[in-house]
Amino acid sequence: MVNKPAGQLVQGDQTGDTPLLETAKMYLKEKYQKPGKVFLGLVHRLDRPTSGVLVFARTSKALTRLNAQFKNRETEKVYRAIVEGHMLPSKQRLEHWLVRKPKQNKSYAYPKEVPGSKKAVLSYTSLVKMDRYTGLEIALETGRHHQIRAQLSALGHPIKGDLKYTAKRSNKGGNICLHAYKLSLTHPVKKERIEFCAPLPTEDLWTLFPAD
Repeated sequence: MVNKPAGQLVQGDQTGDTPLLETAKMYLKEKYQKPGKVFLGLVHRLDRPTSGVLVFARTSKALTRLNAQFKNRETEKVYRAIVEGHMLPSKQRLEHWLVRKPKQNKSYAYPKEVPGSKKAVLSYTSLVKMDRYTGLEIALETGRHHQIRAQLSALGHPIKGDLKYTAKRSNKGGNICLHAYKLSLTHPVKKERIEFCAPLPTEDLWTLFPAD
């Protein structure tokens, strides 16, 4: 497990920046003095401006088994976010239908099913009320493209710094206040249930979240 910093690219793209996947491979190669290429499978992804839990597979068999867990929704994903405004109600289950626009790298949320849409479901709980923002804990029931960002924006409460989804202003470095906090899954070999937790960032408004 890696606690991905916001702004770090996970997988290679047109920018040419070194992705976290390659950095992790180099780390393993040096640590275990492995000859040749190191296998490391990308099980899931986080958006570049998002931080938090990222899990890799060390073997192809583990990758296959973990991919199946994500596909069958056998994992549990919990995020924390800072959104604009004050959330009312303080606890709610949200259902939207998302349409992905690849050319814009953006998803649009609709209250009812529309052509080409996929159902998106999450639940949020308000953890801390700030002057102009609310700190949330979010449990995902589905894993759609930009799901949290699109659904919260549709409520009129975009994630702090998320200009793509109607935030009023950007954050330093262009990152957004969305953090993959916990991930629970079944170990692909031992078959035991395990949970990974990535501590929250230690700067700015993140420090206002209550300690677990």
